Amino acid sequence: MRKIVPVFTALLLGACVSGPAWPDTKASKVIADVEARAGLTETLAAQIWDWAEVGYQEEKSSGLLQQTLADEGFTVEAGVAGIPTAFVAEYGSGGPVIAILAEFDALPGINQSASPDREERDGVGAGHACGHNLFGAGSVTAAVELRHWLERTGTPGRIRVYGTPAEEGGSGKVYMVREGLFNDVDIALHWHADDENSAAARTTLANRSAKFRFHGLSAHAAGAPHKGRSALDGVEAMNMMANMMHEHMPQDARMHYVITSGGAAPNVVPDFAEVFYYVRHPDTEGVESIWARLEDAARGAALGTGTSVDWEIIHGNNPLLVNESLAQVMDAKLRLVGGVTYTEEEQAFADRIYATLNQPYMPMGSQEEIQPYDSRLGYGSTDVGDVSWAVPTVGLRTATWVPGTSAHSWQAVAVSGNSIGYKGAQVAAKTLTLMGVELFTNPKLRTAAREEFDAARGPDYQYKSLLGDRAPPLDYRK
Repeated sequence: MRKIVPVFTALLLGACVSGPAWPDTKASKVIADVEARAGLTETLAAQIWDWAEVGYQEEKSSGLLQQTLADEGFTVEAGVAGIPTAFVAEYGSGGPVIAILAEFDALPGINQSASPDREERDGVGAGHACGHNLFGAGSVTAAVELRHWLERTGTPGRIRVYGTPAEEGGSGKVYMVREGLFNDVDIALHWHADDENSAAARTTLANRSAKFRFHGLSAHAAGAPHKGRSALDGVEAMNMMANMMHEHMPQDARMHYVITSGGAAPNVVPDFAEVFYYVRHPDTEGVESIWARLEDAARGAALGTGTSVDWEIIHGNNPLLVNESLAQVMDAKLRLVGGVTYTEEEQAFADRIYATLNQPYMPMGSQEEIQPYDSRLGYGSTDVGDVSWAVPTVGLRTATWVPGTSAHSWQAVAVSGNSIGYKGAQVAAKTLTLMGVELFTNPKLRTAAREEFDAARGPDYQYKSLLGDRAPPLDYRK
């Protein structure tokens, strides 16, 4: 995998590409048509938010999106790439294939009602703290509108929705890429919930995760401690060495962990313990280099504590390959749509959320603005990265959350189940629809995007998955 360097494509973005192939006076009609489907976005987003199904367990959420698309005349193939909740839905014929990605998995361990105050829901062990309920809903709304636009205008082309499970640590898209499901796609579109509106050409960190499992000997911790070998000691020794590694890692690298099993009673020497690690770096070679050191730490910890260790790779994502030929046009479409405007009731809700935030870096009111376009490194990771190495890919982020809200927080869960979140999803649906129309009608843009994509990958590029040849970990959240 080549190290990602942002590619600036001023020459590629000549007069033939920078202007739309269809007059922007038509944009208002497209935007109004998507706005008329706001009820669809809200219905889908609210239901998926309520179910809050975690990765690879999203049977109801996936089924709802599939049925919605089938009812709109899409041909749906379910259970693709060996994943029961993954699907591909297509409408149209001939012409280019434009893909829209749709996510719908929730995060475990984050429980919150749709309230501006900290308030857990009874009997719920997960929440949409990354807004994937909005992601799936907004993407499907855009696809439905593009399906009707294709039919109404008689434009040749196919709109294809990829239902992609388990983005949160399960790498659902990687298995779909590995299966070759994107091989005939011309352009892939995606978006994500956020606290700002931006189509910046933002890269991501490559990452890999694994569960390290230590095995020891149980014994009475007081009566016969010499007969025991603590698996938890193995985990703690590994963590100590890994924490020392932080001082000697590249500036942009990240490594974090949680102990998922450490024993049940202090007076029993635990014979099993498990720690779950993530490693991130701007390029895949950096991940693999740090990962080799982490594996050595695990082996050393086992040797030093008289235990044994094995590990299972859970997921791995390549970094996002930006395509500025597409990103600059997406930015222009987002500016046509505009940001999110709160009602008086929504503003009161947002003010209460804002008061709970720790050092919010975005000011209230910025949800109405579009952030300046630039090219930058983002410190998150996503399996969209692997899609972006298979096909030219572009995305955006919209202000579905109150400005200053962090992803993976209870505040993000609360707003993802509120009208503020639904409005942000509608901004995404409108922008994706405008971008889809542009791509169906502007072959020069598609050509420029492909040329930039081919140049960035290089002539000798071969796809390599960071999770190897393992099967999808369908039980990783059980």
